[in-house]
Amino acid sequence: MLTISKISKTFSVGAFGGKELIAVNDVSFEVQPGEVVSLIGESGSGKTTVGRMILRLSPITKGSITFEGVNISTLKRRKLKGYYRHVQGVFQDPFSSYNPIFKADRVFKMVRDEYYPGMSRPAWRDKVHASLEAVGLEPNQVLNKYPHQLSGGQLQRLLIARALLLDLRFLVADEIISMLDASTRIDVLNLLGDLKARGLGILFITHDLSLGNYISEKTVILRRGSIVEMGATGKVFGNPQHSYTKMLLESVPKLHEKWANGNGDVTALLDEEKAAAEVVRKRLAGQYTGRAGREVVPLIEFEPDHFVALTESGGEEAS
Repeated sequence: MLTISKISKTFSVGAFGGKELIAVNDVSFEVQPGEVVSLIGESGSGKTTVGRMILRLSPITKGSITFEGVNISTLKRRKLKGYYRHVQGVFQDPFSSYNPIFKADRVFKMVRDEYYPGMSRPAWRDKVHASLEAVGLEPNQVLNKYPHQLSGGQLQRLLIARALLLDLRFLVADEIISMLDASTRIDVLNLLGDLKARGLGILFITHDLSLGNYISEKTVILRRGSIVEMGATGKVFGNPQHSYTKMLLESVPKLHEKWANGNGDVTALLDEEKAAAEVVRKRLAGQYTGRAGREVVPLIEFEPDHFVALTESGGEEAS
């Protein structure tokens, strides 16, 4: 369905754009119909940039993205409009997607004006109601409401319902539940599971490993814009090989355990946080390069459907 082939994205930074920030570096993976692929990494790893390139919100520097065999960078006007009929995105903050002075269901009117201008009012009303019911919303409870009158979960579902009004085949879900409470998160995750069962391909972008493990068949671990581990979710989570993947898994809080620093030494905990912040600062500094770019670390197949990044010397890439 969607194939990402060796895509890279660089941004000009510094005085007069003399340096480049490598946000995404030689990334390749596929998403099939009815498959959820989790794209996981810490903040600044390039996850959202990948999603923006899929949605044509940010141009690709190198490489290609094809949807059903068509290179999306070549799409213009009518063909690009047709692409958006099949490919949509839902983002982290649902409130930022709505104008507070307009009622929330105005997002549906925009779809009608662009894609269904000739549809009768009764037919459009039935289509909207069916879309809302598909995401577990009662039309009478959410239509004609302002954004502040609805919860974050309801607003997120409205955005998914809007996407379903089109002939949706692929969804970019970028941190769509990170701002929701725990009880609402599971509802939205289960909704994504229902969409997957209908044959939709979903790219689930998240920094939360537990959510990725819950919903996806395939996992892609991104670090500093490059893939360090990728494969079947059960293999990546059950038998992690890259040191970065292991570090991420070890950092997941466990309900049955207290802090490792459980003696109440707040000063020591703050020192650990400062040290971690310094590591992140150095990692980000390492992304700034001259025009030569950054070396691509090759992936090897550790086992069937499980790939790990190695250095040229053959050892695991250092963290």
